[in-house]
Amino acid sequence: MQWLLAKAPGFQALPESDRAAIFNFTFLWSLFEAQVMENFARADLICDKVDVWHDAGTLDADSYNVDLAYFRRRYFADGDFTYHFPHLKLRPADQPDVVRSVINGSNNDPRDRLLTVLMIVWRFRNNLFHGEKWAYQLEGQLSNFTHANSVLMRLLERHGQLAA
Repeated sequence: MQWLLAKAPGFQALPESDRAAIFNFTFLWSLFEAQVMENFARADLICDKVDVWHDAGTLDADSYNVDLAYFRRRYFADGDFTYHFPHLKLRPADQPDVVRSVINGSNNDPRDRLLTVLMIVWRFRNNLFHGEKWAYQLEGQLSNFTHANSVLMRLLERHGQLAA
């Protein structure tokens, strides 16, 4: 931690709550990947997992409504996608059409709503672990990671080995 405080651009300026949310995310993602994704996460495998939950009747998409509402406010306002949306850097495998339709409110299918929440958390993971979030020195990420952490904890409780 001391090295990061001394050397990582902007890290020392981050409030402790921001740092804690980001640290928690790294461990929660690791646990999610191990216990829910069988040690290997990829966008297509996340889609498959959501489909399994949907088919099994264990989706429970409504329990993620608060997080989805936050993402909708962050990424869509005044009838258009906000300047934050392109920074997700959605790739073809990340189901960009589904994500767009859920975020703009034209698609409220439960499967697609949970898939969208997970694709956004997946992009947070990729953008953090592959350096994108350092472009702005991790600034302004507390709410993003707070919601992502909430999603991951709920998924672990419902679908991980913690649920057993």
